[in-house]
Amino acid sequence: MCTSILQIAKDGSHILARTMDWHALYVQPLFVPRGFQWQSVFDNHWHTNRYALIGGGGAHHNEIDVSDGVNEMGLSVQKLTFANGSQLVEKPTPGQVHLAPYEFSFYLLANFASVADIESHLAEIQLMSGAYAVNNIGDSELHFAVVDRTGRTVVIEPTHFPMRVRENPLGVVTNSKDFELQLERLGQYVNYTDDFEAGTVPLNAPHVTTGRFSGKPVPSGSFTPGGRFVRAAYYKERADLPADENAGIISAWHLLDSVAVPKSHRYRPTYSVYRAATCSESLTYYFQPYNRLDVVQLKLTPEMLNWTAPKFYKVADQLSVTALN
Repeated sequence: MCTSILQIAKDGSHILARTMDWHALYVQPLFVPRGFQWQSVFDNHWHTNRYALIGGGGAHHNEIDVSDGVNEMGLSVQKLTFANGSQLVEKPTPGQVHLAPYEFSFYLLANFASVADIESHLAEIQLMSGAYAVNNIGDSELHFAVVDRTGRTVVIEPTHFPMRVRENPLGVVTNSKDFELQLERLGQYVNYTDDFEAGTVPLNAPHVTTGRFSGKPVPSGSFTPGGRFVRAAYYKERADLPADENAGIISAWHLLDSVAVPKSHRYRPTYSVYRAATCSESLTYYFQPYNRLDVVQLKLTPEMLNWTAPKFYKVADQLSVTALN
């Protein structure tokens, strides 16, 4: 369970924010260099990264598991749970790239500069079930939110192969498999623009609704994927446009407040173990684990492009405050 929200600031900054809803915190900020070599858990095939990246994740076998991040070209990617939606490939096709589903976000960040770049190579990639896996890859169902510096915002879902990108000018993703049904339900709470209804929303359109909410119901407080989708989109469409990256991060954090799941183990096994955001223009990663009320920041600097080894940044998941006396 997770929620993703894209904010486009007035100065052109693209801020892709998210909550990560899981059982426990396994993610920390990280850096991965150009030329990093890693081995797919699915078939032990070796891959070499084209681009450096920063994000959130951790070491995993002979690879790095990245949940969200931004690469040196400004491509931002997040992976989110995709309940009952995946139709994974069972038998590998010769000549294709074969990945465990959870490796796909890392592969995209490591190899592609833009959504168009991904789209031109997407038919070469298969996300695999464990039927022919060399190692135990589990049974992960995921889909992926992607934005680049042009403002093109898409969702990639393994519902069929070859995979296709699905344009998402709304800029909100949760976990349900039927995106069209989610949009239909959201229409009970908002009025879409004519461009949105016609599928002709221009790049970087700040809103896809008319801004007229009179007579519409207010979303519920449900933490279901559908409930979070409606609430995130509803409040995003009502919020003021942020002026710049700083204002966009502040806005994104307040929007995420409406969908963040508190610890409540008596009633649900998962909670929002962290929230994070990337900015495609400044190549910055923002990270806040559940128990820490301040935000840490990691920038992909020009100097880091010369680094040759990955780096993990330990962030304490505990209350951090500024004492006034």
